[in-house]
Amino acid sequence: MSYNLLKGKKGIIFGALNDQSIAWKVAERAVEEGATITLSNTPMAIRMGEINTLGDKLNASVIPADATSVEDLTNVFKVSMEKLGGQIDFVLHSIGMSPNVRKKRTYDDLDYGMLGKTLDISAISFHKMIQSAKKLNAISEYGSIVALSYVAAQRTFYGYNDMADAKALLESIARSFGYIYGREHNVRINTISQSPTFTTAGSGVKGIDKLYDFANRMSPLGNASADECANYCIVMFSDLTRKITMQNLYHDGGFSSVGMSLRAMATYEKGLDEYKDENGNIIYG
Repeated sequence: MSYNLLKGKKGIIFGALNDQSIAWKVAERAVEEGATITLSNTPMAIRMGEINTLGDKLNASVIPADATSVEDLTNVFKVSMEKLGGQIDFVLHSIGMSPNVRKKRTYDDLDYGMLGKTLDISAISFHKMIQSAKKLNAISEYGSIVALSYVAAQRTFYGYNDMADAKALLESIARSFGYIYGREHNVRINTISQSPTFTTAGSGVKGIDKLYDFANRMSPLGNASADECANYCIVMFSDLTRKITMQNLYHDGGFSSVGMSLRAMATYEKGLDEYKDENGNIIYG
């Protein structure tokens, strides 16, 4: 059902890869709610993914960009304003990747070169994105910028690794830039801390299936789906939330407020055999 919450608005969605992506769902919902949009991802992701299919479906231009490149990001905003005919009203940052996670490096044995890439891709890209937009005066008054985060920014989660550091930095950038952009142009910047979600990126986290199940048992309302996250993003893009900024907003079925639920306690497993190395030592990272 459409409520025309974004009627006449223009937006950019970064990070859609395939129909499992939260960004993909957000793009579909934004157009359903009356927006016109552009899509952006890396050239490799565009080749490997299905974003061109989404672009055709939504009549949205696909603009290749490396999110760690200020030049590329600047081009995305310039081209988007040309294609859409004016300033941008909303932006979604749905970008995250850890080479350490992909290479199965534990947190106490990180490759620091790869850590730098994790932070640059997953967090510093957010700062570069906002700074590029601000210098171009690309965002309209009371425009909305949203990035997707996770509760591991505040709490330790087995297997989430250096992505936790990236999410903590991401949320800090939203607060720090939110103050400046809010004071100068009334632009609001927030992060949404989403439930574990089986996206392509999320599937790379060690033990994601167990983490998903645990969160679902802990949460009074159960895990929030990608579709439900898209609905939340739409509300944050709309004029209904014009005075919400610099916030990390939990969208996790209540998980972040629960200490221990009955369902989780009743199914608690004491066995750790699958987490031991060949010498019988538990691998905590």
